[in-house]
Amino acid sequence: MYDLAGSTLNLTEVYTFKNKIMGSAEENMTLPSHVVTVTNGHASNSLDSGHARLLELGYKQELNRQFSVISNFSLSFSLISVLTGISTLYNTGLNYGGPVSMLYGWLITSGFTMLVALSMAEICSSYPTSGGLYYWSAKLAGPGWAPFASWITGWFNIIGQWAGTASVDYSLAQLIQVIVLLSTGGKNGGGYEASKYVVIALHAGILFLHGIINSFPISVISFLVKLGAIWNVLGVFVLMILIPSISTERASAKFVFTHFNAQNEDGIGSKPYIFVLGLLMSQYTLSGYDSSVHMTEETKGADRNGPKGIISSVGISIIVGCGYLIGMNFAVIDIPYLLSENNDAGGYAIAEMFYLAFKKRYGNGTGGIICLLVVAVSVFFCGITTVTSNSRMAYAFSRDGAMPLSSFWHQLNKKEVPINAVWLSVFISFCMALPSLGSIVAFEAMVSIAVVDIYIAYALPIFFRVSLAKKHFIPGPFHLGHYGLIVGWVAVIWVVIISILFSLPVSYPITIQTLNYTPIAVGCSFCLVLSYWIISGQFWFKGPIINVDS
Repeated sequence: MYDLAGSTLNLTEVYTFKNKIMGSAEENMTLPSHVVTVTNGHASNSLDSGHARLLELGYKQELNRQFSVISNFSLSFSLISVLTGISTLYNTGLNYGGPVSMLYGWLITSGFTMLVALSMAEICSSYPTSGGLYYWSAKLAGPGWAPFASWITGWFNIIGQWAGTASVDYSLAQLIQVIVLLSTGGKNGGGYEASKYVVIALHAGILFLHGIINSFPISVISFLVKLGAIWNVLGVFVLMILIPSISTERASAKFVFTHFNAQNEDGIGSKPYIFVLGLLMSQYTLSGYDSSVHMTEETKGADRNGPKGIISSVGISIIVGCGYLIGMNFAVIDIPYLLSENNDAGGYAIAEMFYLAFKKRYGNGTGGIICLLVVAVSVFFCGITTVTSNSRMAYAFSRDGAMPLSSFWHQLNKKEVPINAVWLSVFISFCMALPSLGSIVAFEAMVSIAVVDIYIAYALPIFFRVSLAKKHFIPGPFHLGHYGLIVGWVAVIWVVIISILFSLPVSYPITIQTLNYTPIAVGCSFCLVLSYWIISGQFWFKGPIINVDS
């Protein structure tokens, strides 16, 4: 016991002093659960548990730790965004199996996604850092594999996140284009059809707004993500009740729960094959919950609240999404017409459904357009959170020197916001949407890339935890006990399965216009990352770098 009357020993000094005395590795450094600062002989408030664990892991507290467990949950819930994922990929669900593939595919996907989330939550509790997945891989793969494991995981994670932002904001641009089309008379009434150049300009404008918003202090983002979560929940419940109620014709319960749409213009006749292609809608929606991880250095009690954010956001999204799908499917009458490019919405199924419901009931589709605006606002909130998550990942990755010009991307402004990382995410996400000018088919692969790359990044640290680290993994406050290994292995196998499924051809015969570019894009990104490692990275990247003494 030391009497430090009349002096102040700050927490970094406590950590540094302890570290120098012990001369030990990170595994041997354990701060007590409550470290106390003593000022003039009196104890002040105890250190936040997430802050204490961050010091143990070797990092200074640089970001502003203001996120509550509600904020952390809200961020992931807004990023998963049931309204965004299901509404923008409703065409995929209808085309590949219809109600059966959407509803039962959702339930199957939800079960396995929850296992992935539980495994991630367990690791997050032990390593609550903004770097998240790549840091986990480094610690769990062991000293020999740490740099390479960290490198591959980090790059897959950040590329997948950038692709996710590109797909979300481009989807919003497309939705705005459809809203304008319907507002000016629809495709069959001489409505305005925006060109691909107008759509890409809208995409750029949306990204710019998201960059501006993410330049504000974290307290503003915290408020917006909570608002986004509330909007998502209310929006789902309003639409799932309103649209079927307004519709003059409704599908039967038998149709909603048993109809399988095997009719498509893609040359695919195998029902099992059609069903698995329909899983993309569900898996795309149920992704992005690693944002809870990337915000842990800004979350109070992150070793407990980070895992809570992951699990609760996935769990509530599963329930809300199931209700939304059932409600929407009761409003489906004519699948071929909803998917037809000759309808008023130009083939945008969910938009045509909303528009027709009000037009048949009241003689005009204004109410349907308002409902589409509800979805559009939800997508906008989702885009905000993707940029927030991306920027924190880029900040952490550059803090460890893994990115070109790392010192630049790691800089914080006076508001403790990684401002350069924010605008890097905006710029790259814009560039990733440019292929849409040449081929919308090539850009649509971005959706699959967002799923495959992100889930590979999810699976890698889980794989290391259940294999190389199964005997020395030290769990945090949240852990799965003896079930951790079983849950982890099932999660890894599921990621392998969906990575294969989403790389399969989606149309026959296979041509340049119908080719699934996902395996090509994922393969190219892997080759680039691997080449960068072989040519340069292996000589200087040693994995996460502690900065607590810097």
